[in-house]
Amino acid sequence: MKRYSWALLLLIAVLLIHIFQPIPAAAEESEQSYSTALIEAQTGMCLSGAEPEQILPIGSQTKLMTVYLTAEAIAAGRMTLDEAVTVSPSAEGVDGATIWLRAGEQMTVDDLLKAVIIGNANDACVALACRLSGSEQQFVMEMNAAAFSLEMRHTRFTDCTGLSADNLSTAHELGLLCRALLQYDFLSLSLTTWRDFLRDGETELVSENRFTKSYEGLCGFKAGHGDASGYTLTLGAERNGLCMIAVVLGCDDPDARFDTAKSLLHEGLTGYYVTTPDYSAEFMQPMKVRHGTEEAVLVETGDLISVALRKGEQISSVTVLPRWLDAPVQKNAVIGAAAFYCDDTLICEASLRASESVPRRRLTDTLRMLLHAMF
Repeated sequence: MKRYSWALLLLIAVLLIHIFQPIPAAAEESEQSYSTALIEAQTGMCLSGAEPEQILPIGSQTKLMTVYLTAEAIAAGRMTLDEAVTVSPSAEGVDGATIWLRAGEQMTVDDLLKAVIIGNANDACVALACRLSGSEQQFVMEMNAAAFSLEMRHTRFTDCTGLSADNLSTAHELGLLCRALLQYDFLSLSLTTWRDFLRDGETELVSENRFTKSYEGLCGFKAGHGDASGYTLTLGAERNGLCMIAVVLGCDDPDARFDTAKSLLHEGLTGYYVTTPDYSAEFMQPMKVRHGTEEAVLVETGDLISVALRKGEQISSVTVLPRWLDAPVQKNAVIGAAAFYCDDTLICEASLRASESVPRRRLTDTLRMLLHAMF
């Protein structure tokens, strides 16, 4: 009996140790996810960052997609900045930050955008969503469709405000959304304003983005915070023709996000340049064509894309072309390819195409060529 008693006591002790054992520090740290990305705006390349592809709650950064779809509608002529929007009942009494909209109240699209961008107003978001799509639910479907078209394949929206913890994205993909916002110049003022007023000065708007007070070359974007998302920041700046976007997600310190974003922007604006790869002239020599009405065809480059490189880095190219072509050859037909490398890293690829069509030579064509050679 004593043997079984001691065994039972030992089992209980092991269970108690397991239940009350402290969580290891590494496990605690893994729950506090922290992600950053540095994006070059012209190319969309992600240049650096910490876990830039990690999927995280994005909180009020969700509003950037609401702003994007509104700007897209304005650019397409489906609405105007000075249009008066009648506030829908669903926009009244929304949780979180608001400008205290009331159902039936009217406010211009421009003022609603200011409320969203500067004041982080959730009710203004819903008002714009209902104006554009009839309901927030339908608008959210359009938000997800827009994310897919912007190649934000790991992004998911469940509301237009960011109140839900189920609004998810990555630092890299939020950078792509910010890049898309840059094409709408009429957003620039609101994106870079620290303080503004609505309703003839009765409603004050103050941006959480402290860089709107003074930062050289600021393009704007958004600062936010929430229980699920932590402290977040999207920030863009342009200097000397180079535009960089910094994204910080899941930060647990309100000041650290600004320090981190500032360091990322400094790294990008001082350490990189943008260039367009080109081909050496030797690769552009005419290609021999067998059995064609012409003996050769010129080679043209496909669309060349720009790339961002660290200062001091150079691009080398590897070109693949056949020794000859067999007729018929169609104009713009892909006949080869070129790959561009920085050291051993593939940067981009481009196609090489035939500049014109070369039909296959028929018997009459051969006779004509013989007669031409003789006489």
